[in-house]
Amino acid sequence: MNEIYIAILGILLLLAVFDLVVGVSNDAANFLNSAVGCNAARRSMVLGVAAVGIVLGASLSGGMMEIARSGVFVPSQFSFHGVMILFLAVMLTDVILLDLFNTFGLPTSTTVSLVFELLGAAVAVALFTICEGGENVAQNLGAYINSYKSLTIISGIFCSVAVAFTCGCVVMWFSRLLFSFRYQRAYKYIGALWCAASLTAISYFAVFKGLKHSSVVTPEMLAWLNSNICYVVLATLGVWFVISFILQYLLHVNTLRFTVLAGTCALALAFAGNDLVNFIGVFMAAESSYHIASAHVAAGGTLDTLRMGSLSAPVQANIWYLLAAGGVMVLALIFSKKARTVTETEVKLAGSNGVSKERFGSCLPARAAVRWTLNVSRFITRITPAPIARFVGKRFEALELSEDDGTAFDMVRASVNLTISALLISLATSLKLPLSTTYVTFMVAMGSSLADRAWGRDSAVYRITGVMVVIGGWFTTGLLAFLAAGITASVMMFGGMWGIVLMLLVAGCILVKSAYIHRRKNADTLPELDLNSAETMRELGENSADRLGCAYGIYRAAVKALLEEDYSALKRLRKKARELNRTLQAIKEDQILPCLQTLPARLYDKGQLALRLHENSINVSECLLTIVKNCYKHIANNHVGLTLEQGRDLLSMSNRISACFPGLSIKLQSEGGSGIEEMMAQSGDLKSEFAQCIRAHLIRAEEDEMDMRNGILYLNLLNETRAMVRHSFLLLQDQSELFRLHT
Repeated sequence: MNEIYIAILGILLLLAVFDLVVGVSNDAANFLNSAVGCNAARRSMVLGVAAVGIVLGASLSGGMMEIARSGVFVPSQFSFHGVMILFLAVMLTDVILLDLFNTFGLPTSTTVSLVFELLGAAVAVALFTICEGGENVAQNLGAYINSYKSLTIISGIFCSVAVAFTCGCVVMWFSRLLFSFRYQRAYKYIGALWCAASLTAISYFAVFKGLKHSSVVTPEMLAWLNSNICYVVLATLGVWFVISFILQYLLHVNTLRFTVLAGTCALALAFAGNDLVNFIGVFMAAESSYHIASAHVAAGGTLDTLRMGSLSAPVQANIWYLLAAGGVMVLALIFSKKARTVTETEVKLAGSNGVSKERFGSCLPARAAVRWTLNVSRFITRITPAPIARFVGKRFEALELSEDDGTAFDMVRASVNLTISALLISLATSLKLPLSTTYVTFMVAMGSSLADRAWGRDSAVYRITGVMVVIGGWFTTGLLAFLAAGITASVMMFGGMWGIVLMLLVAGCILVKSAYIHRRKNADTLPELDLNSAETMRELGENSADRLGCAYGIYRAAVKALLEEDYSALKRLRKKARELNRTLQAIKEDQILPCLQTLPARLYDKGQLALRLHENSINVSECLLTIVKNCYKHIANNHVGLTLEQGRDLLSMSNRISACFPGLSIKLQSEGGSGIEEMMAQSGDLKSEFAQCIRAHLIRAEEDEMDMRNGILYLNLLNETRAMVRHSFLLLQDQSELFRLHT
């Protein structure tokens, strides 16, 4: 056997471990978002419950991913070399795609990505094999690919999205009508029955979805359960009712909390037993291929004549691989920061209205959907009898949830999310319908949040846009997975050893880059603003002064680059001006405005001052950005530079302005604010100098024929510079007031 195949097998093992990590990071949101969103327990306890489910699911799973062996492609048509390259291309692509989705906090379907990666790589290897053998592509490609399985999965996904969203919305609406947001009173009377029904659905889900392939649940046991399903469900309901009754009325335990944690454990068990364990399926299929090839060579055969039809035979999974996979999953669940990012995406989309900045913008379909919904709501309100409308409205009067403990919704909605997800997945499994557990759990959560009126008029368009982005990401995953895996397999088939090395280097670079992007995104997260703190107010003043100095540094460099017609410098300065403006806008949206929304009356003056201070900083940065963009555009279009007189006057004005604002933050600390008064005294002189520059330019334009574009650029620069200076002095006045406030 060639050593290259041993190396490929080792690389596949490493990729399988990494794939488990990124897979858990993506799918963790599906079984954590309900418990985390309702704050059912401390995050450490939620993770512990999920870890138990993962270990049980991974260790009790008796099978491996058959689709990796023969579900998408026909193994008997492929050579050993082609199969190994196919598996390597699939694993490389899967790791990269899932990691990129995790980096940007978007949940996606790991099953869909893997299926389409197998399809793309199989098509690429098949095309290479057909072309190499001189066969007709159109006639022979169908013999290599099992297209029926892929089409069945896609149709199941489309159906599951609509069904899950509708069921989540309808069941949540009736549940809220039954309990209301003040659910404690109704919970006293029907809490035990409600929790018993939920736990029965979760138990059914755990057995038929989570353990159906387990060696613990034998085929005979499953057959007996299927034939006596009604009696088993009724008995399970009775047992859970007795347990819930004892817990609620005798031990005074919150059974809703228990239900949410049990559902979290069951979902984690199902993911580990049926979905996440699939990430080692490709490696295990490659290992089986290697053993088949080794046995064939040992019997005197050659790899050139070997076809991998033996992969179609079912093989029992190695228990040690399953246990190791479970351990990797648990470690990834606990330590992965990207898992937290993906979970936060779903929780925020399903959470109640808040004052913080929405993560997603708006789009035309979302705006149209909200407008149509409002019109339908008004029509229903008009035709509904007033007593019924008042009753329903009172049941849906939301309570203010505590933001300090991170609660996004209550346990009634969390239990609905888990129960409906479990029932739908169990129903699809019993009917042998293809289903993505990712899609079901996410869409149930979105439907329940809509029915729960978590999406108000102020946030609905952004939440719907977010849902569309996530759903679009799911279906984009299929296309990207197919193309990326196909390209990767093609490069490795054509390039041989060098092609494999090249794709490994490309994959490594992409993973390093995505880790850097995720770390930078976390570093950009702004802390909560406390205007009651003198230290915070002092930092606000110092930061605004530092940014003002940065703005004037960029301004002077831009004027110099314009006079020298330095295109590269202007391009670099434009990027810096944009970053400064984006930073200030982000601070306003993420810190200033949310803080002002919850500001107590005694801090109104400080809040107004902080807002004025920041608005003037933004105005300065916008004027600066306009100046730099105009300079860049003028030079980028290869227009004639400024005249000698224009350049002299503009440079003189630039030096004059820049001299007004050096070391402002140092003066604020060391000179007790005296530097501010001194700078403000110079504002009258600067105004007269602007007037002189404009007057001199108009005289030159009248006496000599000047280039029109130069004149427009020069006047725009003077006008924007004057506006920037005006906002700067307003900023200095706020700085002076800020200093007096603390003295």
